[in-house]
Amino acid sequence: MARVRKTVTIRDVAEDADVSLQTVSRVVNGGPNVRPQLRDKVRASIERLGYVPSLAAQRMSGSRSYIILAINDRERTLADWRERRGTDWVDQMLLGGILTCSKHGYRMMVELIDTHSDHVERELGAALSALQPDGVILTPPHSENRLITELLSARAIPFARIGSDVAGPGIPMTMGDEGAAHLATTRLAELGHRRIAMIAGPSQYSLSGWRIEGWKRALAEAGLPHEGLLEAGDFGYESGTRAARALLARNPDCTAIIASSDQMALAALEVARDRGLVVPRDLSLISFDNTPIVRFTQPPLTAIDQPIAETVSRAVEQLIARDEGDNGGQVIEVAAGLVERSSTAPPPPVSAPARA
Repeated sequence: MARVRKTVTIRDVAEDADVSLQTVSRVVNGGPNVRPQLRDKVRASIERLGYVPSLAAQRMSGSRSYIILAINDRERTLADWRERRGTDWVDQMLLGGILTCSKHGYRMMVELIDTHSDHVERELGAALSALQPDGVILTPPHSENRLITELLSARAIPFARIGSDVAGPGIPMTMGDEGAAHLATTRLAELGHRRIAMIAGPSQYSLSGWRIEGWKRALAEAGLPHEGLLEAGDFGYESGTRAARALLARNPDCTAIIASSDQMALAALEVARDRGLVVPRDLSLISFDNTPIVRFTQPPLTAIDQPIAETVSRAVEQLIARDEGDNGGQVIEVAAGLVERSSTAPPPPVSAPARA
């Protein structure tokens, strides 16, 4: 007959560490007034016995719920999942959030909210009432939706605003979008490109504007033009197709494109092939996101690697620390990096004019 494993309780930990139940509770819940040596002793017993604190018991012990709630856009998230597009924004968000929450004895939950809905306040309000989170992480475009931020402020719930640097309540956080676009453009200029185009994201995302600013700044520093080299998409494949066709038709001398999402970069790659262009011999491509799919294209795409997991982890740390104010107006920036693969190279040599 199989033995039933006994559930380790807080009393077992107290007896093992030879301390009171109150001391164990304070250690588990991060409470004050526990000597470092005693805290280490209790933690050693917790580790040795494999004690897992009950979330219900934690919530009863004080005012905290031990839940961090992340809000993501319903329409775009469900579309990505249904079409199995290979985007990993939510995966990376969970990676950074779950691991950091777990380290502090918290749980992370995700709600999908339609930011364009007339009922966004009711929809979010119901989730807040049911879960009573200690903090909320807002991702674009929620992070700049005033209905949402004002609701959280009215309920005195700390929140982090990823992809937003506007003044106001909450903790503004960015992933260095302007710097990332500047980095990508500068790299292409260093390779010798002189006609560098951009497919930007939709205007309702502040990060789209930041990327355009970084692209323009790098071009200006290199003494290169930007006129006629910008098109906007909606981060989706179809919009990337339209933008790439327009750019290449208008600029037959364009030798490089920076796309503001992997889906739009994949579309640009296909448009280039349709026009008989070889990447990177005739056209270099750089993408944003660096989702898994770009490693397996032909050629593999050079991409801006957005630090989604690290940014969400930082947001969780801030919220658990109860940094409820406007953070003194200071924006927390987690810089992105550039991963170079086989879709970038020096431009093709300019043909010499024929002699008479």
